[in-house]
Amino acid sequence: MRIGELARLTETSARSLRYYEREGLITPRRQDNGYRDYDDYLVDRVLQIRGLLDAGLPTRIIRQILPCLDAPRTIHFTDATPEMIATLECEGEKMARRIDCLTRNRDAINEYLAVVKSLA
Repeated sequence: MRIGELARLTETSARSLRYYEREGLITPRRQDNGYRDYDDYLVDRVLQIRGLLDAGLPTRIIRQILPCLDAPRTIHFTDATPEMIATLECEGEKMARRIDCLTRNRDAINEYLAVVKSLA
């Protein structure tokens, strides 16, 4: 698929997709005319990348953990530094706090909707 279609399917700008390519997070093929050609599996990959970026992970860490996101999950880090481990632990804790907050907010919205609907 072309970059515009991948951008549409993932709600990601073409500029961001080119950035992900420069950072080594995705690798499209090139057609004879030089256009990028993206495989279908990259839709999920881009969504994973966006989620990790939204969670605050830097691209250098994302690049290292992307192989772990594939199925089957084969984990083989030969260069896991203490800094990377500490960063992942910290980011995992931040994600857990965000999940808790989002869960509380979702539950509050659902309670509000239940009351509003019962009054309608």
